[in-house]
Amino acid sequence: MSTPLPPVVDHDTWAAALAELRVREKAATRELDAIAAQRRRLPMVEMPDHVLTGPDGPVRLVDVFDGRSQLIVYNHMWFPGEKWQCSGCTGFTAQFDRLEFLDDYDARFVIITHGPIDEALAYKKRVGNRMDWYLSAGTSFSADVGAGPGEGFAVNVFLRDGDTVYRTWHTSGRGVEQLAHTFALIDVLPWGRQEEWQDSPAGWPQGPTYGRWRDSDAIDAAYGDPDA
Repeated sequence: MSTPLPPVVDHDTWAAALAELRVREKAATRELDAIAAQRRRLPMVEMPDHVLTGPDGPVRLVDVFDGRSQLIVYNHMWFPGEKWQCSGCTGFTAQFDRLEFLDDYDARFVIITHGPIDEALAYKKRVGNRMDWYLSAGTSFSADVGAGPGEGFAVNVFLRDGDTVYRTWHTSGRGVEQLAHTFALIDVLPWGRQEEWQDSPAGWPQGPTYGRWRDSDAIDAAYGDPDA
């Protein structure tokens, strides 16, 4: 049985339909600009002087900035003793392999997880992750930012003023996907994500939510260190 296709029309009809959609796309762009403007006006909250663990040992949260003023943190879920960690976290962070452009914006993007650090760094190598990882175990940092053990993943943003660190923004759930290029690319495809929750024309290929996401072992096979 063949998969249904969009209707085939002449160019002018297609261009008119695209122009109608473009009105909504432009409105969404302007709304995102307005949301970003409101985000820049958010108040902030001072953070404790947390001491995390990095590849070289203890490191203060303020030093995770590595001299920069702004810091984005992906709070990676962690399951002790498991060979394969959260596939969503693994897949999301696997796409960030060229982050040097943030230097031009006085910013850095890192991963903080519950570790332990040796296991976390081994996992980073196994799946070919290119980001810098830190451990929050033994501190209240992850709990303070809505990503404690059992609380899932999150993104948090911080601003440094001298030796004082402030938390400026937080998101989790589908808010995180707005930071990924993967869904942006998939969503412009005619069939979209092909997940059953999406509003698609009758007959479009659809399956279980997350059904097409790569498992962590598949990410390892594609990007990981074969000797890890």
